[in-house]
Amino acid sequence: MKKEPRRAPILLEILIMLAVGSSILGFSSCSGSASRASVGERALGIEELTRLDLLPRLKQSVKVGCVSSYDPTGENDDGFSGKYSFIRKEPGGLVIADLQGPGIIYRIHIPSPTDEVVEFYFDGESKPRISRKIPELFDGANWPFLFPLVGAGVGGRFCYVPFTYQRSLKIVVKTETFHFFQINYARYPDNFVIPTYQDPPSEDFRRHLEAAVKLFNRAGSDISSYLVPEKATIKTTNVRQILQPGRTATLFKSSKPGRILGLKLGPAAAFAGGDRDILIKMYWDGAPEPAVECPVSDFFGYSFGDPAVRSLLLGTSDGMNYIYFPMPFESSARIELASQRAEGPAVDVQAEVVSADLGRAEDEGRFYARWRRENPCTEGKPFTYLRATGRGHVVGMILQAQGLETGSTGFFEGDDRAIIDGELAIPGTGSEDSFNGGWYDVPGRWEDRSSFPLSGCLDYKKPLARTGGYRWLVADAYSYSKSIDYTIEHGPAGNRWPADYTGVTFFYSLEPPPTDSPLPPVIEREVFDPDRIVFVPGWNVPIHTSSLQNAAWSKQTAKIGDRSVRYLSMKTTGADIFGSHHMSFICDMPAAGNYRISVKAVRGPDQAMLQMFQRDLPAGESVNLYAEDRSVSEALPLGIQEMKKGNNLLFLHLVGRDPRSKGLGLDLVEIIFERIK
Repeated sequence: MKKEPRRAPILLEILIMLAVGSSILGFSSCSGSASRASVGERALGIEELTRLDLLPRLKQSVKVGCVSSYDPTGENDDGFSGKYSFIRKEPGGLVIADLQGPGIIYRIHIPSPTDEVVEFYFDGESKPRISRKIPELFDGANWPFLFPLVGAGVGGRFCYVPFTYQRSLKIVVKTETFHFFQINYARYPDNFVIPTYQDPPSEDFRRHLEAAVKLFNRAGSDISSYLVPEKATIKTTNVRQILQPGRTATLFKSSKPGRILGLKLGPAAAFAGGDRDILIKMYWDGAPEPAVECPVSDFFGYSFGDPAVRSLLLGTSDGMNYIYFPMPFESSARIELASQRAEGPAVDVQAEVVSADLGRAEDEGRFYARWRRENPCTEGKPFTYLRATGRGHVVGMILQAQGLETGSTGFFEGDDRAIIDGELAIPGTGSEDSFNGGWYDVPGRWEDRSSFPLSGCLDYKKPLARTGGYRWLVADAYSYSKSIDYTIEHGPAGNRWPADYTGVTFFYSLEPPPTDSPLPPVIEREVFDPDRIVFVPGWNVPIHTSSLQNAAWSKQTAKIGDRSVRYLSMKTTGADIFGSHHMSFICDMPAAGNYRISVKAVRGPDQAMLQMFQRDLPAGESVNLYAEDRSVSEALPLGIQEMKKGNNLLFLHLVGRDPRSKGLGLDLVEIIFERIK
C-alpha cells in the first residue's frame, strides 16, 4: 500500500504560513493597481494575473511543465486517436494529469468541443472538489471560470484561472476516449506552503479574481498603472521627432536607475508594409549590444506588415502601437528607432514613455526580445524561438509562418517544444494549439484574425500559405535556471515542410544571452510575398456569386485515377436567367500586378467549356473540359488579369459544351495565379 506523506500538525502549518508571510502566498490587503510590490515581494496563484509589476522577478518554482496529448514517438498522433491522451485509466474515466505539490496549474487548453465531465481531485481526496462539464470551464458563465480569464475562439478553449494544491492534484475526464489537451503547471519547493484551492473560493480569491477580470477587460488600453512598483515616482515623457531615412531617433534616455512601464509608438501606419526596415533598439546598463533589436512591425505584432494584435500587453490600438512589459535597469537605458531606408519620406514619430525611478532589483531579469527568421527553415530541424543559457523566463512569443508551397498550410501541424534545463518540459500538440487555437484548417475556427488578452491568431490565408499567432506567458512563464531550447516544428513530422518562419520571443534574463543569429540585412528581412498563389475551391475559397437558377454546387471528394481528389462541383439542369452559368470567387492577393490565371479541373464526359470573364465580357480563351474518362487536368491557362492588393473577384463562366458532352458541369480543383514581373 502506498503511504501518504507525513504532514506537519495543523498548528505548525499555520505558524509556517504566518512566517512565510504574504510575500510568498500572494495575499495582500489591496487588489488591482493599488497593490504594488516592494523589493523582494512575491505573489503566487490568482494574484499573479494582476501583479504585472512582478513580471521581471525570477520565478521561485523548481520546475515548470506541461502535460498534454502529444505523440511521444515524434509523429503526428497528438490527440487524434486518443492513444496518448491519458496517463492511465481508472474506473469510469481517464486520468489526464496527476501532479505532485506544492504546485499550481496555470493554463488549461482543450480544442475539442466535447461535453464530458472533468473532475479535479485535490490533495488525495476521494471525491472531486470540482466536477464540471468541459464547456462549463470555458463559457465564462460559471464561477470561478469567468470571461475573459477563460474563453473560446479560433478553434480553441482556454482557462487561466490558477488552481493551487499543497500535496497533489489529479484531473480525470469521465469518458472512454479523449483527444487534445494541454495543462501547464509549476512545481514549487517542498517547504512552500501553498493553500489548496477552496470550493467555493475564499473571499480573498474572489477579490483577486475580480481584479484579474477587470484588468483583462482592459486589453488595448493603457495598463501602465498595473506595472508601478510601490513608492515609485512615475514620469510620462512625450516625444515627437522626425526620423529621416538612414538616421536614428532617440525615444528615451536615462543615466539613472529606473524602469520602463509603458511605451506607445506611432503612427502605426508609418511602420506598416513588408520592408521591415525601421528597427526598435533597447539598451540596458551600458551593454554594447542591444537587448532588443527588432523591426518595429514585428515587435508590435504586425501580421506580414499589417497591424494585427490588440492584446493586454502589446499591440495596436487607435492608430498607436503599445507595449506594457516592465523593463528595469540598474544604471542606464536607451530606446531608439533606426531607419535603414535608403530613401523616401521622413517619418513623423510620436511616442509616449512611462517610466519609474525604481532600479532593477538583484532578483529581476532584464527585458529582452529576440527576432529570428529562418527562410527557408532547415529541413530536418525545427524553427528556433530561443536558445539561451543562464537564468530567466520566457514571457511571450509571436510567430509569422509562411509556407513556400502555396495552397496549403500543412506546416502548421508542427508541435512547439521547450527543453528546459536539459529536460523536455513543454511538449506541444500542434502549432495553433500553442496560441490557444485549434483546427487551423476548419472554416469558422482558426481562419480569422482574432485577439484575446493573452493570445490570438494573426491571420489565416490558406491560398497564400500564411498564418501566425501570439501568446503571452504571465503566470505560466517558462522559467529556466540553466538553459532553454524553445522550438516549433514546420510540418507534422520530421520538419520536412518548406517554410519561412519569423519569430519574436520576449523574455527576462539575469545576464545578456548569447546572440546566435545577428540581425540580417534589410533585403533578407523583407516579407515574402509568393508569386504563385493556389486557391483550392474544394476547401474554403469564398464564393462571391453563382448562377441564379437551374444550378447547384457542392463540395466533393472522389477517387480519380489513383488518388483522392477534393473539388467544387457545379451541376446545371437548364439555362440561367441572365446568360451563361457562372461562379465567381473572392481571391485575396498579396500584391498588386498582372497575374496569369489558370485552373486545374476534372475532365469528364459531362463537363462544360470554361472561360474567364471580366465586367461581363470574355477575358481569355475558353478551355474544353470534356473527356471520355474522368481525370484531373494539368494547369489550363485562362488569361491574364490585373489584380489589386487584397480582395479581387474572379468570374468563371460555362460558355457551352463539347458536342460529345452529356452535361454542362464544372468540377474545379485549383485556381492558380502567377504574377508577371
